[in-house]
Amino acid sequence: MSTTIRVSLSLISFAFLLCVSQGAQITFTNNCSYTVWPGTQASATSPQLSSTGFELAPGASKTLDLPPAWSGKFWGRTGCSNNSGVFSCATGDCGNHVECGGAGEAPPSTLIEITVGTNGTQDFYDVSNVDGFNVPSSITPKGGSGACGAATCPTNINSACPAELQFKGSNGTVVGCKSACVAFQKPEYCCNGDHSTPETCPPTNYSKFFSNLCPNAYSYAYDDKRGTFTCSGNPSYDVKFCP
Repeated sequence: MSTTIRVSLSLISFAFLLCVSQGAQITFTNNCSYTVWPGTQASATSPQLSSTGFELAPGASKTLDLPPAWSGKFWGRTGCSNNSGVFSCATGDCGNHVECGGAGEAPPSTLIEITVGTNGTQDFYDVSNVDGFNVPSSITPKGGSGACGAATCPTNINSACPAELQFKGSNGTVVGCKSACVAFQKPEYCCNGDHSTPETCPPTNYSKFFSNLCPNAYSYAYDDKRGTFTCSGNPSYDVKFCP
C-alpha cells in the first residue's frame, strides 16, 4: 500500500472517530442589562461539565463543550452577591457557590434542557417554565439537520405574574414567577398522584398564562407538543439570556 493511500485512510479513520465521539459545543451569551450567573447540572448518567457555574456580565459570552450523549440542564441565576464570603442569589440559587458542583436550582427558575445524541443522531432540547420563570431564555441550534427550531421564552413574565405566583426579592420587587405546582403543591398542577397522566393532567389557567406569553416553551409537565424541539447532525448551540 502506498504512503499516499495509508495517509488518506488514516485521515478517513480520524474523521470517522471524530464524528462518532463528537458531542456539542454550547455558547452562553448574556443580552440582559444586568449580570446573570448561569448554572449547569448534568443528569445522573452524565458527567458534570468543566464549569458548573460562572458569571456573565451584560454582553459577555462563554463556551462549553458537551460530551456525546450528554444530558442535563442550564439556568440563569439573578441578583447574586458575595457577602462576607457567602455567595447567594435572589433566584436560581444552587447552594451558595458560584460553581453549582452538581446541585440543582432553587425555583422559580427558567430551565434550558438538552440531551445530545451520538454519531449525528437526534438531539432533544427545550426551554421550560414548569418550575416557574426568572429570566428570559432561549436555546438555538447552529447547523445540523431537521426542524432545528429555536426553543425560547423571550418575554419578561415577571412583569405580568399573578399576585399568587409572585416571588419577591428582599426589596419587595418581583424577581420570579412561580409555577402553580411550585406555589400550591397540588397534584392537578404538578401532574402527580391522581393526575399523573396527560389525560388526568390537562392544561390549567395557570399553565395557559405561561404558554400564552411563551408559546415555544414548556408551561407544565405534559406540554411536550409545544415544548420539545429536535435537531440532528451534530449542531452547536447558542443559549441566550434576554434573547
